[in-house]
Amino acid sequence: MISPLLANVYLHYVFDLWAHQWRQRHARGDVVIVRYADDLTVGFQHREDAEQFLAELRQRFRQFNLELHPTKTRLMEFGRYAAENRRRRGEGKPESFDFLGFTHSCDKTRNGKFIVLRQTMRKRMHAKIREIKLELRRLMHHATPEVGQWLRSVLAGHFRYYAVPRIQRKLSSFKYQVYCLWFRSLRRRSQRHRVSGERMNRLAARWFPPDRVLHPYPEQRLRVMTLGRSPVR
Repeated sequence: MISPLLANVYLHYVFDLWAHQWRQRHARGDVVIVRYADDLTVGFQHREDAEQFLAELRQRFRQFNLELHPTKTRLMEFGRYAAENRRRRGEGKPESFDFLGFTHSCDKTRNGKFIVLRQTMRKRMHAKIREIKLELRRLMHHATPEVGQWLRSVLAGHFRYYAVPRIQRKLSSFKYQVYCLWFRSLRRRSQRHRVSGERMNRLAARWFPPDRVLHPYPEQRLRVMTLGRSPVR
């Protein structure tokens, strides 16, 4: 397994430069490429472009003794018109895909506008909860403020990465599971003086950061206010 730094350097020459040239020379429609280390996803306007790109990418990788992951690499219909096209062909709803810790799926707003829905990958969330559970067991007899400060940093880090639009329910669920784990840990430690729900709520209010969206949509993040001005006389 190579580090993200080495993967970035290596794939810059093996993939990035080649893909940029391919897009300029062969693509008949729009092509969007997103890569982080050795994880990448490519969006195509036309299916024919996607099929040709995948075939030539496999050949390109073989030249450098690399191969695409056999189960994670696939062509799928995704985007604004995917649901309508699949419905017209009598097929099911568009597939979802995992990328950089998120499960991406096609969705709509209440007004019927298409959006890409991003949700925390279930297995990532479960793995993080298990990690927190084990660490709380190790910290069971440490001072409560010490544990609270650690949990605050864990939750804050989780929110800084995953707090995107329409994920509020997932954030709240993650926060509540951490709350329950800490509550059980404190009650096991205090056999004589059971921790009450009221005290636990105070601890959560003291140490847990708010679960709010930190990465709004670009039109909200880059919104500016225009001020009216009287004409110069």
